[in-house]
Amino acid sequence: MGKWQLRFDPSQTKALLAAYERDLIKRGKSEEEARVVQIGCRAREAGYFAFNDFLRACKWKSPRNQPRYSKNSPELVAEITRIALACPSETLRPEVLQRLHGVGFPVASFLLHIAHSSPYPILDKRALWSWGFDKPPTYNFQFWWDYVQQCRKLAQSLKVDMRTLDRALWQYSKEHQKSLC
Repeated sequence: MGKWQLRFDPSQTKALLAAYERDLIKRGKSEEEARVVQIGCRAREAGYFAFNDFLRACKWKSPRNQPRYSKNSPELVAEITRIALACPSETLRPEVLQRLHGVGFPVASFLLHIAHSSPYPILDKRALWSWGFDKPPTYNFQFWWDYVQQCRKLAQSLKVDMRTLDRALWQYSKEHQKSLC
């Protein structure tokens, strides 16, 4: 597979979303995901993440780093996330978020995904596999920005929001790539 080649027919997106939602309900995780969406709405409205919301959101994306997220002070979380959510520079948004303990491109992309007014995909090895990457490359701004652009273009062509596309990418990998953990 080459770079940025979907492994599935884009017309499958809505069916993949439905499968994602069924699986979420089956695993008893739909309320948890709804709470994360609410956290993003609160952050968007306030212009920053409250400390406890930041911890819950980061734990949802990457639970293993929870001790590192807790090393951030509430004041630092508020200030850094305020800057990232208000910053007009696409380059600085994920870079600023990575100043927080435990936050790399995947978590930064998730925070932007749930709280920013612009559409951002979640940088995730499952979603990347669905885009044709057998192994995730080293993350840097250029790769992340290419990913954002590819996802925005596809979401626009499919007339779906970024959350729908993100779930479909993740679900396809879950169903077809058994070796990812």
